[in-house]
Amino acid sequence: MSSLSVPPPKCLQKPLVVPDRYMFGPGPSNVPPRILQAGANPVIGHMHPEIFEIMSDIKSGIQYMFQTQNSMTLAVSGSGHTAMECAIFNTVESGESVLTAVNGIWGERAAEMAERIGARVNTIVAPPGGFFTNEEIEQALSKHRPVLFFLAHGESSTGVLHPLDGIGQLCHKYNCLFLVDSVASVGGTPLYMDEQEIDILYTGSQKVLNAPPGTAPISFNERACKKIFNRKTKPVSFFLDLSWLANYWGCDGKASRVYHHTGPVSAFYSLRESLAILVEEVGSVIKKYLYFRSCCDNDIALYLNANDTLVKTGYTVNVNSQLIIFFFGS
Repeated sequence: MSSLSVPPPKCLQKPLVVPDRYMFGPGPSNVPPRILQAGANPVIGHMHPEIFEIMSDIKSGIQYMFQTQNSMTLAVSGSGHTAMECAIFNTVESGESVLTAVNGIWGERAAEMAERIGARVNTIVAPPGGFFTNEEIEQALSKHRPVLFFLAHGESSTGVLHPLDGIGQLCHKYNCLFLVDSVASVGGTPLYMDEQEIDILYTGSQKVLNAPPGTAPISFNERACKKIFNRKTKPVSFFLDLSWLANYWGCDGKASRVYHHTGPVSAFYSLRESLAILVEEVGSVIKKYLYFRSCCDNDIALYLNANDTLVKTGYTVNVNSQLIIFFFGS
């Protein structure tokens, strides 16, 4: 055999150096030592019974976090974008109508994903920092009659936390599924999937959950599953096909699980630990939420103008010379 033509890269002959810094953006966030330690546990097989038990724990944690009883609850292997595509690719078929609320980049990306699979996409658009009234949403639902309506709960590109109450009921009035992106919000502000009649809800591990990027919790209710499992065509993605994912996560009621893909075992460890911390500290989180909201309501270090529509949905305060956005309902 001839000698190697490509020499060993010198950069890989040096030790890995990663800076220790505070992360003040919307994500990824700083990962607590407890979660890092969980991720450092020995890797075992992605089809081993111990992993299935951990996945069951994760499912229970997601149900608690989302406040849902949905059996079709799991974590997609990938970032929040992966969950967004999982939701859209499974529910929408070519030629169907989709409506997206665009008040930042996430509505734009949801629209592009739907367009790529041949959907007829319509949008309602608000300027950066703006949001939509329920009346505006109902007008669009009545006009376009979509099978799916997308809305970003926490629009991280503009700092808006969008009100959700009443929108699920409007969607169901027009026989439409309600899809909510909560990547930048869930865990940091109240959200109730079942009570608010959200059909599909997803988030990411790297935001409020303080876990490393790479897993994306998602949940589908019975209404969404009925649409998905009565498709005329297969979903465009094999990797994100919910029928396969449901079996891997034990959500389909079948006695045995079939290999679909190699799940990110170490990321599952981290996600489970982050959900355990959420369960332990939710009472404290609520108290902190109410405290910071009272601070903002008392106009402490307000960064935004009082007349700005963003004030209705998010406050930015100065903490240790860092501008921090706290998302609150309007």
